[in-house]
Amino acid sequence: MRYSLGIDVGSVTTKIALLDEARELVTSAYARTQGRPLQVVQENLRRIAAEMPQANVVGVGTTGSARYLAGVIVGADVIKNEITAHAVAASHYVPEAQTIIEIGGQDSKIIILRDGIVTDFAMNTVCAAGTGSFLDQQAARLSMKIDEFGPRALHSQTPVRIAGRCTVFAESDMIHKQQMGHQVEDILYGLCQALARNYLNNLGLGKEVLPPIVFQGGVAANRGMVRAFEEELKMPIIVAPHNHIMGAIGAALLAHEHAEVTGEPTKFKGFGVSEQEYLTSSFECKGCSNLCEIVQIKMQREVLARWGGRCGKWDM
Repeated sequence: MRYSLGIDVGSVTTKIALLDEARELVTSAYARTQGRPLQVVQENLRRIAAEMPQANVVGVGTTGSARYLAGVIVGADVIKNEITAHAVAASHYVPEAQTIIEIGGQDSKIIILRDGIVTDFAMNTVCAAGTGSFLDQQAARLSMKIDEFGPRALHSQTPVRIAGRCTVFAESDMIHKQQMGHQVEDILYGLCQALARNYLNNLGLGKEVLPPIVFQGGVAANRGMVRAFEEELKMPIIVAPHNHIMGAIGAALLAHEHAEVTGEPTKFKGFGVSEQEYLTSSFECKGCSNLCEIVQIKMQREVLARWGGRCGKWDM
């Protein structure tokens, strides 16, 4: 059996997906990045290797904010941005999908598809309002687990109006509503509605949102957010299968396609890379006024790769 491996290294979580020849998910690994992308990739690889020790990997793809770092470590055949990876994964499970709502730990995206091709997209990477980390924070403040958030929000009878344009205002508004005596369920669902409105008013502004609409990313597991989007859009929302690892699945699908089309042997270095010791560092290039920050990764004293410059002078 030939397998393809997809790795999605985000700022909050790191995901790995292993697909078989039929492009079906065989196993996956999911862990919080915790500012240690390199080590968490290695830990996840060890988990995959423990489950599938004899897996014949013929293609590897990486995506996410640390996709170049992960690609150097594992020997990736394909390195793609998150927009492409999420679009490919959504089209795999819902071939007729026309709109993708993707909300992760620290960013959110809207992707417009027509006939399986990305025609437009928007990303929000500067505001935490509506992201998974903000919902985690509010759940903790209300002394509940994040997986309780959605079910409790669905029990709301009279949701309150929350100012969701900013995390600071949203949190202070929630506290004010609590002090006024509103039910926690009504506050939770009011927050879901506010975040859905904020998402559509910012990322969805000027976009033609057409069904089928696929919701993916970790926040898609929150049923309160799903209902809030359905109410705002007045359209049904499809929660993607394996919604929390769709980026990794998309990277694996791209690696599978690359292996089939090119027939080239994989650059994958094997699961043994999870036991190697690597050192990452950075320096500022003073070759011009751009003063680019160059990131480099070493194994022992050997420089394996450098990236980050605008001109390509340091790229390896």
